[in-house]
Amino acid sequence: MDKDTLTAKVKNVIEQIRPYLQADGGDISFLELTEDNVVNVELHGACGSCPFSRMTLKNGVEEAVKKALPQIKSVEAVNI
Repeated sequence: MDKDTLTAKVKNVIEQIRPYLQADGGDISFLELTEDNVVNVELHGACGSCPFSRMTLKNGVEEAVKKALPQIKSVEAVNI
Protein backbone atom coordinates (compact mmCIF):
# COMPACT_ATOMS: atom_id res chain seq x y z
CA MET A 1 0.00 0.00 0.00
CA ASP A 2 1.45 3.39 -0.94
CA LYS A 3 1.86 6.20 1.58
CA ASP A 4 -1.01 8.30 0.20
CA THR A 5 -3.45 5.40 0.45
CA LEU A 6 -2.27 4.52 3.95
CA THR A 7 -2.53 8.18 5.03
CA ALA A 8 -6.11 8.35 3.74
CA LYS A 9 -7.02 5.18 5.64
CA VAL A 10 -5.44 6.50 8.86
CA LYS A 11 -7.39 9.77 8.52
CA ASN A 12 -10.59 7.77 8.02
CA VAL A 13 -10.04 5.77 11.22
CA ILE A 14 -9.29 8.98 13.17
CA GLU A 15 -12.49 10.57 11.82
CA GLN A 16 -14.45 7.59 13.17
CA ILE A 17 -12.90 8.08 16.64
CA ARG A 18 -13.30 11.88 16.81
CA PRO A 19 -16.98 11.93 17.91
CA TYR A 20 -16.10 9.97 21.05
CA LEU A 21 -13.37 12.44 21.98
CA GLN A 22 -15.59 15.40 21.12
CA ALA A 23 -18.31 14.04 23.40
CA ASP A 24 -15.87 14.47 26.29
CA GLY A 25 -14.86 17.98 25.26
CA GLY A 26 -11.72 16.97 23.37
CA ASP A 27 -10.64 16.49 19.79
CA ILE A 28 -7.85 15.04 17.67
CA SER A 29 -6.17 16.15 14.45
CA PHE A 30 -4.04 14.09 12.09
CA LEU A 31 -0.64 15.73 11.53
CA GLU A 32 1.47 13.28 9.54
CA LEU A 33 2.40 9.72 8.76
CA THR A 34 6.17 9.27 9.06
CA GLU A 35 8.33 7.16 6.79
CA ASP A 36 8.46 4.44 9.45
CA ASN A 37 4.64 4.28 9.77
CA VAL A 38 4.24 6.30 12.97
CA VAL A 39 1.12 8.46 13.04
CA ASN A 40 1.56 11.88 14.63
CA VAL A 41 -1.58 13.54 15.96
CA GLU A 42 -2.43 16.60 18.01
CA LEU A 43 -4.87 16.43 20.91
CA HIS A 44 -7.11 19.45 21.50
CA GLY A 45 -9.46 20.78 24.15
CA ALA A 46 -10.01 18.56 27.17
CA CYS A 47 -7.81 15.86 25.61
CA GLY A 48 -4.84 18.20 25.56
CA SER A 49 -4.92 18.73 29.33
CA CYS A 50 -6.50 15.49 30.55
CA PRO A 51 -4.25 13.34 32.74
CA PHE A 52 -5.70 10.26 31.02
CA SER A 53 -5.00 11.49 27.48
CA ARG A 54 -1.96 9.21 27.04
CA MET A 55 -4.06 6.20 28.04
CA THR A 56 -6.84 7.29 25.67
CA LEU A 57 -4.30 7.75 22.91
CA LYS A 58 -2.59 4.37 23.39
CA ASN A 59 -5.55 2.20 24.45
CA GLY A 60 -8.17 3.86 22.27
CA VAL A 61 -6.82 5.68 19.25
CA GLU A 62 -3.66 3.63 18.65
CA GLU A 63 -5.46 0.34 19.20
CA ALA A 64 -8.20 1.28 16.71
CA VAL A 65 -5.71 2.46 14.08
CA LYS A 66 -3.46 -0.60 14.45
CA LYS A 67 -6.46 -2.95 14.37
CA ALA A 68 -7.61 -1.44 11.08
CA LEU A 69 -4.08 -0.95 9.70
CA PRO A 70 -1.60 -3.44 11.21
CA GLN A 71 1.34 -1.86 9.38
CA ILE A 72 1.09 1.22 11.64
CA LYS A 73 3.75 1.04 14.37
CA SER A 74 2.32 3.60 16.79
CA VAL A 75 0.24 6.73 17.25
CA GLU A 76 2.02 9.60 19.02
CA ALA A 77 0.70 12.92 20.33
CA VAL A 78 2.78 15.89 19.21
CA ASN A 79 2.54 19.23 20.98
CA ILE A 80 2.79 22.07 18.50
